[in-house]
Amino acid sequence: MATNDIKLAREQTHDFVLRPPSAQDGAQVWRLIGACKPLDENSLYCNLLQCDHFSDTCVAAERTEDGALIGWISAYLVPDEPDTLFVWQVAVHRDAQGTGLGKKLLAELLERDACANVARLKTTITADNKASWGLFSSFARSRGGALSHEPHFRSDAHFDGKHETEHMVTIDFADTAQAETGDAWRASRETARPAAAATPDTTRT
Repeated sequence: MATNDIKLAREQTHDFVLRPPSAQDGAQVWRLIGACKPLDENSLYCNLLQCDHFSDTCVAAERTEDGALIGWISAYLVPDEPDTLFVWQVAVHRDAQGTGLGKKLLAELLERDACANVARLKTTITADNKASWGLFSSFARSRGGALSHEPHFRSDAHFDGKHETEHMVTIDFADTAQAETGDAWRASRETARPAAAATPDTTRT
């Protein structure tokens, strides 16, 4: 990532800085996720690769007082869908919960140059994860986006019954939703428009 991009990605607040991660953050990210039950834990190496290879679409919240990571988002642009951002995990330390940090992390992510063409955000959430449903529903409202969801990764078919069904949550942002609505309206108008009356042949032979 270019130096100018990193500067633009930083957001200073009273208590923390939002910034792209580096490889040196991998262990802290791993410990943070382990402390944020019931988030699924990945290997430390997985988190290291996220910090190193996907820093453009991941965000770390660093507490200014002591440099500790208190918030984290891992995300990536979906292969073959460059206008779709998939959010893998959102982790907020208990000390920072209730401060709106989760929404600030999401907002910071969408300001990145890498996300300039993002028209929709996707994530998966289990039915009982009230905190995540609340976060993404609130974020959709704040952005004027349209939120939809449906079962995607199913317990029996994909997790061998060892994990609850993950629902695919999609947020189509306002501009996209309006454009699609406009396209649908124009299409319906074209369909409903009566065929033009035949023009009488006034040519004499």
